[in-house]
Amino acid sequence: MITREEIRELMNQILERQGKRTVDDEGETLRSIGFRSLDFSELALRVERRIGHELNFDASMLRRISSVGDTLDFFEEVSRRA
Repeated sequence: MITREEIRELMNQILERQGKRTVDDEGETLRSIGFRSLDFSELALRVERRIGHELNFDASMLRRISSVGDTLDFFEEVSRRA
């Protein structure tokens, strides 16, 4: 299992590598911080590597994700099921 803080750390690593600011506020939207779908995919791969399992989820789950908090919730939830 991966913790919420570990997920945030991975997310911030992706943002830092792109020269973007890191985030602490879970209410910030992904759009406002410049976190795109490719970044989300990279985060998914990093989470999979960290937990040692492939994540299984369907596209409908992704539609509800719009903020940093939503992203952390999502990865916590799907990593529990892995």
